[in-house]
Amino acid sequence: MSLPKLALSATIGLGLAATLAAVPASAATPDHATAQRGAATAAYTPSGEERADTDAFIKAVMKSALAKRAKSPSATAAVTVTYSASQAPTFRSVIARSTQIWNSAVSNVKLQEGSNPDFTYREGNDPRGSYASTDGHGSGYVFLDYAQNQQYDSTRVTAHETGHVLGLPDHYQGPCSELMSGGGPGPSCTNSQPNQNEINRVNQLWANGLASLEKKLAKTH
Repeated sequence: MSLPKLALSATIGLGLAATLAAVPASAATPDHATAQRGAATAAYTPSGEERADTDAFIKAVMKSALAKRAKSPSATAAVTVTYSASQAPTFRSVIARSTQIWNSAVSNVKLQEGSNPDFTYREGNDPRGSYASTDGHGSGYVFLDYAQNQQYDSTRVTAHETGHVLGLPDHYQGPCSELMSGGGPGPSCTNSQPNQNEINRVNQLWANGLASLEKKLAKTH
C-alpha cells in the first residue's frame, strides 16, 4: 500500500528499515519496520527526516484543535486533541493505552477519542512500517503497520507515533529510555513511556507554541 501524493507531505517514522525500495520524496520515510514478516532484526538506518516534517504535522493538528477551542471559550487550560481509531480496529486497545500514557504524562494537552477528529489512526500493510503523516491542512493520521507491530513492541510503536502528533521529532541515537529513539535501540526495547525531557518538551510546545501559532493565525484573519 503506497501513500497518497499529498500537497504538503510530512511523514515521520521510527527510523529502522530493512530492504527498502526507493520511494518518492513526498512519500513516507521508513520506520523501524522490516519488509518481511519473518525477517531477522533489521539494520538500523536513519531515515533522514527533516525537523520541518514534524513541524508541519504538529501545526496541522494545532490548527484543527484551535478552531474547535475558539468555539468553546470556557475551555480549560489543557488543549483537547481529538482522534478516531475507527480505521484501526485491530489496534484499538493499544491506541487507548498509548494515549493514556501521554495523558498521564503531560498536562497542557489531552488526547480524546471522539467525532470530528483532529487526526486518525489507520492500519494495514506497508513495507515502510508505521508513520505519522499530514497534508498540512488538519487531515493528519498515524498509520500502524501489521508486520512491524509483530516484531516490535506495539505499545512503544504506537506511543512513539503519537509522540509525533504532539510535536516530538525522532532521535534515533537515544537510549531505550527515550521514547522518541524509536527503533534505534532494537526490537528488545519495549519501553513505551516518554522520559522527563520529552514530557517537558510537549508541555512547553502546547503552551508556548500554541500561543505563538494562535497569534499568527489572528494576524491572518
